[in-house]
Amino acid sequence: MPKKTDALLIGSHMSIAGGVHTAFARAEEVGCTCLQLFVKSSNQWKAKPLTDEDIAQFQAEQKRTGIGPTVAHSSYLINVGSPDPALYEKSREALMIEYKRCVQLGVDSLVFHPGAHLGTGVQAGIERIASAMDWVLGKIPDGRTWLLLETTAGMGSHIGSTFEELKQILDRLDHADRAGVCFDTCHVYAAGYDIRTEAGYRETMGKFDNILGRSCLKAMHFNDSKFDLGTHKDRHEQLGKGFIGKDAFGFFMRDPKLATIPKILETPKDEDGKYDRANLALLRKLATAEK
Repeated sequence: MPKKTDALLIGSHMSIAGGVHTAFARAEEVGCTCLQLFVKSSNQWKAKPLTDEDIAQFQAEQKRTGIGPTVAHSSYLINVGSPDPALYEKSREALMIEYKRCVQLGVDSLVFHPGAHLGTGVQAGIERIASAMDWVLGKIPDGRTWLLLETTAGMGSHIGSTFEELKQILDRLDHADRAGVCFDTCHVYAAGYDIRTEAGYRETMGKFDNILGRSCLKAMHFNDSKFDLGTHKDRHEQLGKGFIGKDAFGFFMRDPKLATIPKILETPKDEDGKYDRANLALLRKLATAEK
């Protein structure tokens, strides 16, 4: 298990069964230095308000373990790209509730999937997503939590599979100073960005920098892909076991520009944490391997 002073910001998405504070002990057990969690049930719209005890326990466990930054992932039910007024309002409200919970707990970032336009067109979806983000950030003007758009695989009518689409959303925000991007390796690869070789990695990150700017990158998801390049299928695999391959993760791990960015596993789990330990060990090895 790494020391708390481990300079590599690598972690995994951890369960909150038993309370949000329990994620830290689970992360500590497998050797995380940062982590991702849900701040409420991911398959329900509503949640009981956080109590003072919930918040105190969460912050005490983070202090005890020294694990951070912390990243939250929103519910998968949320679709602020939807043209349906009822679903849009429900999604916007749910995103605001999750953002508020992150602010209360002191979570550094909240990641959410931009959403699907459901046949109404990319531009209409972009407008709805940007409007929802501004509404959420405006409702909690003093929130210090980053609200992050996740790169998507582009399945169906999902928005955010190109850096240009994410840029269009961010450019429409009045509260862009608290918004950014979470880069998911599986999604980016499935969307058509080839990160398998060093040349491909440099080209992809060069495009990211030129279109979005590296300063908007606040978190990363490290996942291999069960499907090949450009298939637009979002299916995660263990690092080095999918179509991306382990070499690509070494390019990310050795990039000094990414040293301060939390890198979170969303790879398949097992009950004993064996998979997380193996993936984290691989990342540590890749970080020190010669190019």
